[in-house]
Amino acid sequence: MKSLAKLLCASPTVANSSAARELISDMTYEVIPLKSLPEAITQLPANARVSVTASPVKPLEETLDICAELLELGHRPIPHLAARKVSDAAHLRSLAKRVTDLGISEIFCIAGDAENAGEYPDAMALLRPLLEMTTGAITSVGVSSYPDGHAFIDNSALRQALLDKQELFTEADIKGHASTQMCFSTETIRTWLTDLRTEGLTMPIHLGVAGVVDRAKLLTMGMRLGVGASLRYLQKNRTGLLQLFSSVGYDPSDLIFPLASDFDTLGIEGLHVFTFNQVEATERWQQTKLR
Repeated sequence: MKSLAKLLCASPTVANSSAARELISDMTYEVIPLKSLPEAITQLPANARVSVTASPVKPLEETLDICAELLELGHRPIPHLAARKVSDAAHLRSLAKRVTDLGISEIFCIAGDAENAGEYPDAMALLRPLLEMTTGAITSVGVSSYPDGHAFIDNSALRQALLDKQELFTEADIKGHASTQMCFSTETIRTWLTDLRTEGLTMPIHLGVAGVVDRAKLLTMGMRLGVGASLRYLQKNRTGLLQLFSSVGYDPSDLIFPLASDFDTLGIEGLHVFTFNQVEATERWQQTKLR
């Protein structure tokens, strides 16, 4: 594995790309509700965009508690609301009120991995009533997208779901974006997104990349996040994982820079970084690329 010093200095040409620098300067740090989270929060840069995942074993109320803490620290939290963890309309109203009371205007909505869903089996089922309950409060919504495909959902259904969400956001006058799950192939991302644009997807894309993460810790965290999610990821990302866990190592720049010249054409307007709570190394990488 590369030393951290070598990793931070890799791909220096990224720093010369204004398009890449713009995304890196206001990238979103994704964090996970684990025991390591309090320390990770202390390592965030000032006024950070912070995406707070929904724990598979904790209620969504705890996600919003973390967001409240981040707000007090001067950050911009974005809670993940997992549809399958919302039991019924009363539960959704309670969550919507908390989001509104906190003054949170941006959320990230996913289906989630809970086996026993309540009234909302997927993100689309949750979004329409949620937006009605928070009219004027929520102004921006992120949703998931899958350049490498999904283990259990076929590609045509995934694409139609994105188009349906785009239509809903237009109707509700909401600024929506699709954030990609981790994909380690720039060509896969480029081809996937080019095809979606021809099919009518106009939503901005936030490029999802792994941060500067210790390989052993990543594996440990991956299993703690849920066996089901880990297995689906492994099934779809064997090539990328081999690269990530190779002796050569991995640098987020290797995915960002080759796409930088196509950001405008592809509609890539944001950067979503999966830190796995190893915020310090990723923040150092960010600062290095902005020098």
